[in-house]
Amino acid sequence: MESFHDSGLAGLIDRELGPRGQAAEFSYSDIMANLMSILFTGGDCAEDLAEHLREPLHRTRGLSVCSPDTLLRGVKQLACDSEELIHPTSGVKHTFNINEPLNELMVGALRATGQLSTSGCYDLDYDNQVIATEKWDAARTYKKCRGYQPGIATIDGMPVYIEGRNGNSHATFAQGETLERMFERLSGHDVSIARYRADSASYQQDVVDLVQDHTNQFYIRAKRSAQMLRKIGAIAPQGWTSVTLDCQPMDVAELADWRPFDGQTCYRLIVSRIKRDDQQGDLFSESAYTYRAILTNDRTSSPETIVAFYNKRGASERVFDAMGNDFSWSRLPCSFLSENTTFMILTAIIANFYRYIIGVYSQRISWLKATYRLKKFIFRFISVPAKWIRSGRRNILKLYTEKNYELLLE
Repeated sequence: MESFHDSGLAGLIDRELGPRGQAAEFSYSDIMANLMSILFTGGDCAEDLAEHLREPLHRTRGLSVCSPDTLLRGVKQLACDSEELIHPTSGVKHTFNINEPLNELMVGALRATGQLSTSGCYDLDYDNQVIATEKWDAARTYKKCRGYQPGIATIDGMPVYIEGRNGNSHATFAQGETLERMFERLSGHDVSIARYRADSASYQQDVVDLVQDHTNQFYIRAKRSAQMLRKIGAIAPQGWTSVTLDCQPMDVAELADWRPFDGQTCYRLIVSRIKRDDQQGDLFSESAYTYRAILTNDRTSSPETIVAFYNKRGASERVFDAMGNDFSWSRLPCSFLSENTTFMILTAIIANFYRYIIGVYSQRISWLKATYRLKKFIFRFISVPAKWIRSGRRNILKLYTEKNYELLLE
């Protein structure tokens, strides 16, 4: 709790979000502190405040414990109205939730803690993640379950922009508008993006043009087509280089003059292939390989380097796993997309703050590592017998452990 206040995050929350009202006993920073305390003590829902955590949390200095109803009411007060867009050809209704104030707060919090700076030039990953849920307004997803499919941008594994989408909204739909808002938010805080990395949902001309305007280089998974596979099949045997990346043997090559979309602009297409176990050849390339291609404007890096860099995008899957299991995205508390988007952004801010404190603490105490997931942090750091002792007109926290927590106070 001292780190929460000393980092400036608590003050930033109250400045950015303003007061909750004259009659409100708890501020928005109190709401955030209560939500954080639930997660940092192994809870996973607001009701844990009443059922399990109220008594021990009341002993925490600097924390005003609220009720579960007050906590959820505070979350809902921060929700913004959702917007509906109609697909121009299919006529399908798509629901978006764009919470600009909380996305502004999320980037501002990263700037306040020094996790993002104006001097850095960052790699950004964008993806849409299906979150299965049976909430009242959840729509059917392509995974054949009901849920949401928010758009999430991350830098170094930290969420920096989240936009709510209903489950029936494919990642390709209106992605350019989402990315435009994201880049505007980051540039407003003087955060520069060097490289953009995304899956094939970004393989659209308007998205590629937009990304080129806001970044130095991009790496986007290309959608395969008959024309592409014919071009790949025509690559001479000496054009392929055998490499091993992440223990996976493969061949890499490139098409230096690939012209997608309208055929006016020339890009580089980096191709990797892995031999199929069933030896089944495809009709267009006439070979028994599984091909993957990356569209990029990077003209200097080797194909092997580009494939290795793109494959690191898999780390974003670990981010979604952590948000789902450690920070309760798999247990959304509200009934509507707007409120649950608010909850996701608030818990993402807490996840980023967790990255900050464990990074600071691990530099001072040897039995913590900056890579620990929240559960291990709780077991090794939070869960310790303790007692408040009043001595010399001071409150002293007595810890009954052989671990040296005093190193944090140096």
